[in-house]
This record gives sequence, C-alpha cells and structure tokens, in this order.
Amino acid sequence: MAADAAGYFDTALQTRAIRLLPADYLVTDEPVALVTLLGSCVAACLYDPVLGLGGMNHFMLPGGDANDASSARYGANAMELLINDLLKRGARRQRLQAKVFGGGNVLSGFHSDPIGTRNADFVVTYLAAEKIPVLARDLGDNQARKVGFFVRTGRSFVKRLPPTRDGVVEAERALYGRLARAPAAGSVELF
Repeated sequence: MAADAAGYFDTALQTRAIRLLPADYLVTDEPVALVTLLGSCVAACLYDPVLGLGGMNHFMLPGGDANDASSARYGANAMELLINDLLKRGARRQRLQAKVFGGGNVLSGFHSDPIGTRNADFVVTYLAAEKIPVLARDLGDNQARKVGFFVRTGRSFVKRLPPTRDGVVEAERALYGRLARAPAAGSVELF
C-alpha cells in the first residue's frame, strides 16, 4: 500500500511532506519530505543520489509472508517493494544508499525477544546482504521517533520523542493486537 501522495505542509520541516503510516511505502523524485512516526516499527530510507530519487517504507514485523508478498507490513516484503519501485524508476542498485530508523523497544511485556530489536536487526542484516550501504542509523533504545527524509538530497531528520508519549505506545499496542487477530491481507492504519 502506498502513502497518500497529496501530502501536507510540515511546519517543523518547512516543506511539503507526505506522511507514511505502518505498511506504507513510497518512492518519488518530488521535492518533498517523507515523514513517519515510529515506535518499534522501522523505516528504511533508500535513495539514488545521482537521480535524486528516493523512498521510504514503514514496516511493523521482520521477515515476510510468502502468502502476502504485496503487504509492506513485513520487513522482507517492504524492502523488496521499495527496492523494486526504485529500480523500476531508473535507480541503479549499485548507487543505492540507505538510512534506517526506529526499532525502539517501546512496548512493555516483550523483554525476552522485543519486536523493536528484531526489526532493527532485520533491516541491518537485510541491507548488508543486499550490499546497500547504510550511511546513517538511529535504531533501538526505548523511544519513539518522528523521522523526515528528503528524497532528492538523502538528508534526514530524526526527533526522538519522550518515552512517556503514551499515545504512540497505546496505538502500537492496539495495532499489534489487531495484527494477531487479522489475516495478512488488507490495509492497516495507525496514527
């Protein structure tokens, strides 16, 4: 599922922006910032600096689901969708560069194998296997983040949110509850 390309004006970034929700991804060469809010989810920002073409995904769970390869809620699917869309638009694999964010362990009760840590480990391992260099990362810890990515320049912005931001944690907890009960197909909205 792709984000709504209509966008909004982000006053903090002073630019037109497009907000990505969980299971969204978007590739563009427009002069915009792609913006998302992350708890334990991860956003991978990839771009081709020669073309000024880039994109972002926002995935919730590592791995993938072979029965639902079109769902960007799984890391493996989200990464393939993002990379394939970039390549379709003329990006060259050997020029791709990455910046990755999120994977915060914001949910209590997941101490032995926290989803944030699994998401962060997944994206780093995946990009290493694909030989896509990671130029910047802000992964882990216990804080949610607001991320902005300027696709034409590859510049990024991260604002860490206080650990007490209960709205992000409660929304994420509700999302994971729905995922446990829902089939892999279909869209999921959050925030």
